[in-house]
Amino acid sequence: MLTKKSQYAFKALSYLADREKEGPVLISEIAEEKKIPLKFLENILLELKKADILDSKKGKGGGYFFKVKPSSVKMTKIIRLIDGPIAMLPCVSLNFYERCNNCDEKHCGLHDVMKQVRDATLAILENRTLADLKD
Repeated sequence: MLTKKSQYAFKALSYLADREKEGPVLISEIAEEKKIPLKFLENILLELKKADILDSKKGKGGGYFFKVKPSSVKMTKIIRLIDGPIAMLPCVSLNFYERCNNCDEKHCGLHDVMKQVRDATLAILENRTLADLKD
């Protein structure tokens, strides 16, 4: 399940993708239009800026804008950046693997099912970009 933080990130990114050709967008505009608490949004956009997905400009005509094309950013990148693992169990995670306590992965039905869930989820999210979120 996506956290509220990821949902807000995707809402903000879709808003920016819709206005990509219009130049920088004020954070207050994004917060108001997408009903995202301003302080929460500030933190999210700063994370996305540190990850080189967004950039910002100060002063008149300033705001946030894409540093890269929305079509080049896979949804999996945003989820991993904001929430961490996509997998529902740490023992099936590709990038955040951790062995589960008291578990034998070779003989665990839950592990096998969650691995299939992970693969099906990735098959969709790896083929979707931020450009697909445009309204």
